[in-house]
Amino acid sequence: MIERYCRAQMKQVWSESNKYTKWLEVEIAVCEAWAEIGRVPRNAIPKIKLAHLDMKRMAEILQETHHDMTAFLGSVAESIGNESRFIHLGLTSNDVMDTALSLQMVEASNLLCEGVKDIIHVLAEKAMEHKYTIMMGRTHGVHAEPITFGLKLAVWMEEMKRHRQRLTEATRNIAVGKISGAVGTYANVPPEVEEKACTRLGLAPAAVSNQILQRDRHAQFVTTLALIAGSLEKFATEIRALQKTEFHEAEEPFAAGQTGSSSMPHKRNPELCERICGLARLIRGYALTSMENIALWHERDISHSSTERVILPDSCLLLDYMMGLFSGIMSDLRVFPDNMKRNMELTRGLLFSQRVMLAAIDKGLTRKEAYEVVQENAMKSWNGKKKFITLLKADSRVNKLFSMEEIDALFDYNYYIKHVDDIYKRLGLTRSQWKKRTPASAGNLAPGAI
Repeated sequence: MIERYCRAQMKQVWSESNKYTKWLEVEIAVCEAWAEIGRVPRNAIPKIKLAHLDMKRMAEILQETHHDMTAFLGSVAESIGNESRFIHLGLTSNDVMDTALSLQMVEASNLLCEGVKDIIHVLAEKAMEHKYTIMMGRTHGVHAEPITFGLKLAVWMEEMKRHRQRLTEATRNIAVGKISGAVGTYANVPPEVEEKACTRLGLAPAAVSNQILQRDRHAQFVTTLALIAGSLEKFATEIRALQKTEFHEAEEPFAAGQTGSSSMPHKRNPELCERICGLARLIRGYALTSMENIALWHERDISHSSTERVILPDSCLLLDYMMGLFSGIMSDLRVFPDNMKRNMELTRGLLFSQRVMLAAIDKGLTRKEAYEVVQENAMKSWNGKKKFITLLKADSRVNKLFSMEEIDALFDYNYYIKHVDDIYKRLGLTRSQWKKRTPASAGNLAPGAI
């Protein structure tokens, strides 16, 4: 079902037609490599390049052979005749299948990189827009000290930048091919053919292999996708929390005519963010399967093959969809600064407690003395519903240290955001660098799509 909502490019990468196209590309590259070293006549290559696959014919052969590679080769052979004897020369099935799979994964990764870049960009735009939008910082779900909404988004942006690096590294480790024969000894196909074929395909030859490329490479790729999905879940969870009725500091897009509930017309649920959170669980499961695929018997068994037909396409399709969805959410995110200010003031000034304590220490109190005085008044404010500043001004221990004007000056929100410019400078977040643009990976924001 997920394929219905993914970008056409990603669906094409994992289509059956593209998979077999890649198989044929590998076979032809190997034939060309053989021709370069004189094993295959050069005049056979133009005819070999005309080879094509008849999917219907392949299906017919598969009914008899129950082996997709022999069915593939049978159909391809019928398309060119006698020159087909040079196709698959000296190879084992996984020379073709694993090398072609690497080509698919690199294609998929390139699309995913676009999605990561889109998210970095939209987060940077929003971080610039809300650089000074002050809000309550919360730890353990409880009010801590003020931050800005822009700083929250800057944290997310940097996280996505790290994912871009991880994805680049994972792609480098999967951008390899192997044309080394049944157990990796090159008994029937020399290393030179592997090197030449892989170069033609834009892959690096694996330094050593057995019948397959080692599955730690694939596991690194899928776990990287799971990490990215985990961050998207983290971001979406925060938006869901901020959208709570009691907070209402931010809200995901809600289209005209959209409904949130069949029974309660007032509902505006964060269902897009909830969708992201749910799908992240799937990719984490795929990551576990990818790690379990690493341990195979001897030079290879087939226990990994069936799962990879699911986890590799699905993890790419899911993440592509999730990133497009999240880009759309962030592009049209509704932010409510007035509600953020209202929520900061719910505790009647208690958020300034640390600043008051530190100021009392500067006036000569020990840390223990300052903490006790401030906490005593803070608890009175909690329990008695009185303003923190009023209680402090009435406390003789406090007004011996500070004038009324000095106490007032301690209750200044701007104190908490005085280093925002320094942080943004460190991040390279400037208006000239981050200009508004339309994301390339626009996701489907329709309610109930998944």
